Amino acid sequence: MKGTLKNGFEFDIPDNRLDNMELVDALSEVEDNNPLAITKVANLMLGKEQKKKLYDYLRTEKGNVPIQEATQSLIEIMSFKKEGKN
Repeated sequence: MKGTLKNGFEFDIPDNRLDNMELVDALSEVEDNNPLAITKVANLMLGKEQKKKLYDYLRTEKGNVPIQEATQSLIEIMSFKKEGKN
């Protein structure tokens, strides 16, 4: 799955990362109101290297990665699969 987010970040996620029951479990944790599980989702979905690229892309001048922007980016990436965008 490849795509470009509204903010301009380009991603490329191999299908095997998405076909992963552990990813489903992590998404379920997020659904069960465990907001900290979103980091697990990011690791499983993007992998370490691509997650770092996303965080660096979102990093502010002060050096932090805004939680809301990172979460919104992950939600947008997940919506690509649901909508069948490639």
